[in-house]
Amino acid sequence: MNFQQSELTEQVAQTVKDFANRHIRPNVMKWDEDQEFPLHIFKELGKLGMMGVLVPHAYGGSGLSYFEYNAVIQEISKVCGSIGLSVAAHNSLCTNHILSFGTEEQKMKWLPKLATAEWLGAWGLTEPNTGSDAGNMQTTATKDGDEWILTGTKSWITHGKSSDIAVVICRTGEPRTSGNSTAFVVERGTPGFTAGKKENKLGMRASETAEMIFDHCRLPDSNRLGETGDGFRQAMKILDGGRISIAALSIGIAKGAYEAALAYAQERHQFDQPISNFQGISFKLADMATEIMASDLLVWQCCDRKSRGENVTKQGAMAKYYASETAVRAANDAVQIFGGYGYTKDFPVEKYYRDAKLCTIGEGTSEIQKLVISREVLHG
Repeated sequence: MNFQQSELTEQVAQTVKDFANRHIRPNVMKWDEDQEFPLHIFKELGKLGMMGVLVPHAYGGSGLSYFEYNAVIQEISKVCGSIGLSVAAHNSLCTNHILSFGTEEQKMKWLPKLATAEWLGAWGLTEPNTGSDAGNMQTTATKDGDEWILTGTKSWITHGKSSDIAVVICRTGEPRTSGNSTAFVVERGTPGFTAGKKENKLGMRASETAEMIFDHCRLPDSNRLGETGDGFRQAMKILDGGRISIAALSIGIAKGAYEAALAYAQERHQFDQPISNFQGISFKLADMATEIMASDLLVWQCCDRKSRGENVTKQGAMAKYYASETAVRAANDAVQIFGGYGYTKDFPVEKYYRDAKLCTIGEGTSEIQKLVISREVLHG
């Protein structure tokens, strides 16, 4: 595997870095404090091709690889994890599900609007009482002639309120049985499809998280993605790729925290010298730098395997698990290096600290990642 970034990847990274510094950084704390979801930012990112990174040109996308996608998420997340999270959810979950399992007609219908951010996407698997226990989901889809009737609630959905379109996994069989769920595409404005409660969160506050409610929501069979009963298998494949994006999100947050701490440790003086001269501080920086590099290499391996069309179930789980835990440790150490200042909103590390924790929960908790890894190691 070549560890040198291609010229294209570097160009994409620089473009996104410039955009983030110009359009995101000045507003980070305002959006966070107000829980403002800056929809216009995603429209602008759509113009840059960053909302359809992996979508082929034929469907209006950028046609880039996971290497460029990794760079996009990292550069945005260095500045604001919330925006990085929303870009990841739109690209990896909703858009990629339609790209991966849609018919040619479905792709032509929905992907051009998603790839340009004319439409914002959401993806619904989690429910109020079924997080990791997805086989017991209570949102059902019942066949009625040539239509399906969706009933139930999806929770913790990124863009659950502001999205124009959602991919929703519903139970079409008995609870906890094989092949008991099916994926559907639901457009905003469909009768019976409404938004519910918007969550008031610890971190990632500028990334909208809300319920999606389905009350006898009728859909034509043409909105079904893939075969009936294939929803859970599809969801697991989508999460394999999604975990790469959450790992990239985690690394971006970790790098943001590390870079802030490194600069502060060299500027802050105590006992007539920079605090970076003290072993207690320098060792923290050494641990941060090492774990971030290790996380980077895990993600690069995933990107390489993706580019070859190889399975990434184990590698994606490893990358997501390790990088997300690294983000939490890096943010925690960054706050410690800043001392009392790190506990205030005048400096950026308190936000990295709050944002990082979500990375160990979303798209499969760290415990679920270890379950996936152990199964692959023992039985793969």
